[in-house]
Amino acid sequence: MEEVNGGALLIKLICCVKNSDWGIIGRESTVARLYYRNARIGIDQDHPYAEFWMGTHESGPSYVRGGEGGGKVTLKEWIERNPSVLGDTVLKKWGTDFPFLFKVLSVAKALSIQAHPDKDLATSLHKEQPSVYKDDNHKPEMALALTQFEALCGFVSLEEFKVTVRSTPEIVEVVGNAKAEQVLNLHQHDGKEEIRLLLQSVFTDIMTVRKDVIAEVLSKLISRLNFEGQARHLTDKEKLILQLEKQYPDDVGVLSAYLLNYVKLNPGEALYLGSNEPHAYLYGESVECMANSDNVIRAGLTPKHRDVEILCSMLTYKQGFPEILKGTVVNPYTMRYQPPFDEFEVDRCILPQNSTTVFPSIPGPSIFLVVGGEGTMTTSSDEVVAEGDVLFASANTSITVATLSGLHLYRAGVSSRLFELHK
Repeated sequence: MEEVNGGALLIKLICCVKNSDWGIIGRESTVARLYYRNARIGIDQDHPYAEFWMGTHESGPSYVRGGEGGGKVTLKEWIERNPSVLGDTVLKKWGTDFPFLFKVLSVAKALSIQAHPDKDLATSLHKEQPSVYKDDNHKPEMALALTQFEALCGFVSLEEFKVTVRSTPEIVEVVGNAKAEQVLNLHQHDGKEEIRLLLQSVFTDIMTVRKDVIAEVLSKLISRLNFEGQARHLTDKEKLILQLEKQYPDDVGVLSAYLLNYVKLNPGEALYLGSNEPHAYLYGESVECMANSDNVIRAGLTPKHRDVEILCSMLTYKQGFPEILKGTVVNPYTMRYQPPFDEFEVDRCILPQNSTTVFPSIPGPSIFLVVGGEGTMTTSSDEVVAEGDVLFASANTSITVATLSGLHLYRAGVSSRLFELHK
C-alpha cells in the first residue's frame, strides 16, 4: 500500500486471533470463522478461538493487506507514515496513536473477575511492571451482543447486598458475624461513603481469604445449593454459582460473584464499563470496543497472574444495575451505540436483500467488520466484501454499502460527540 496524501481511502486488513482457553472450540466459534475468512488460515477443530483483534495494539496488530512490495506492514506503521488518514481532530487529541481497539469475543466459559485501570493507575503500573501491564492507557470498553451474552458487572444494589448476606451463610463465615450485622443494619439514608467502605471491606475480606478456607467454604456452599435445589427452584445467580464452581473449583471468584450484578444481554444490546469497575464476561459472543489498551487487573476465576490488593483498592464500589444500551436509530438499517467515552462508538448495520445505505463522511477514522453476507463498499471504486473482511476507512470518507443477498456489518469509530465539540 503506497503512501497517501489525504482523500477518501478504504483498505483491507489482515487481523489477529487469540486462543485463550475460555474461547469456543473450532468452527462453533464466530472468532474462528472470521479469522479463517480474514487471514485464510485453516481452523483447528480441537482448538479454542477466543478473540479476533482489529487495530494497532502491539499485543495483536493488524496488517495492511497487500503491503509495500508484498511485505507485512502493520496498520500502526502505515498510519505513522500517513497521519492525515486520522483527521485533524484525532491527531490533535491522540497524535498517531490509534484511539480504539475493536474485537470479537467467543466466550465458552467465564473470563476472570477483573477491572481496567484509569489513566493514572495505568501509567504507574506500566512503569512498575511493564511485562504484565504492557501499555500506559486506560481501557473503558463496551460489549455489543451478537448472541445472548452473559456477564457479571458492577456491584449489586444495597438492598440486594443485604439480601445476599442474609441468605448466604458462607459469606458470613468468611467476613464474620459482626461485619455481616453491620451490612444488615445499613440503610439507604446512611452516608454513601459509609456504605462504600463497608462494601469494600466485605469484598476485600472475600477476595483475600486463605485458599484452604475458601475451599472448605465453597464445599459447604455447593453442597447446600445442591441439597436445596431438590426442594426449591434455585435463583439464576445460584445456578450461575454452581456453574462457575465447576469451571473454577476452589476459586474465590465463585463466592465474590454473589456481590456482582448478573447481566443477560440479547443480540443487539450493549453493556459499557468505565475504568475501575469489576466485571467478568461469562458466556456468548459479542463485538467489543475499547480504548487502545490491554491492561487487565485480575483477582478471581483465572489461573493467570492476580493482583488482588490492587484490584480491591482501585474499584469505585459504585452500586446498582448497569445501563444497557439498545442503540439509537441512524437510518432504517443502522443502530448506533454510543457510550460516554471519547475514544469510540459502534454502528450495527443489517442490510436485507437488494438494499443500499450510506455511511457519511466523518472527520475521523473507522474500522468496518463484515460478520455475514456479502456486498460492495464504494468510495471512488467498488470493494467487494464478505464475511471476515475488515476494512480501515480514513477520515472524511463517504462509503456506500450495497448488497443483493444481505449483509451484516459493524463500524467502530471515534465518538461523534467529540467531533461535535470541535465544530
